[in-house]
Amino acid sequence: MNKAFIIGNLTKEPDSRTTGNGTAVCSFTVAVQRRFKNQNGEREADFIPVITWRSTAEACGNYLHKGSKVAVCGTIQTRSYDAQDGGRRYVTEIVADEVEFLNTKNADAQHDEQSQYSQMRPIEDDSLPF
Repeated sequence: MNKAFIIGNLTKEPDSRTTGNGTAVCSFTVAVQRRFKNQNGEREADFIPVITWRSTAEACGNYLHKGSKVAVCGTIQTRSYDAQDGGRRYVTEIVADEVEFLNTKNADAQHDEQSQYSQMRPIEDDSLPF
């Protein structure tokens, strides 16, 4: 049986793209806190790569952002590839069957408001018509 469930927060903006045949794919990393504290009394986190496909990928690309809290259900997949430097690279990731958005509406509204302000640019007082 291969089933994985994680709950955590996105570490950065999701990466949405389409394959050559037009299939939507979205990847992101989820920071998941460990249950127990380390020797210094701090909780460590694991950073789990997640990949989604088709309509799930479209929804994740449209509605998730850095810091979004999500629950992910899927399967663990491992793969390898040859890097440009000639070395072999191994990747372990969750291929998500389901992604549940756990943010509140207030948190989403606050993010939208912040992104609106980040797109604004200052103007000179001399260019104001009044």
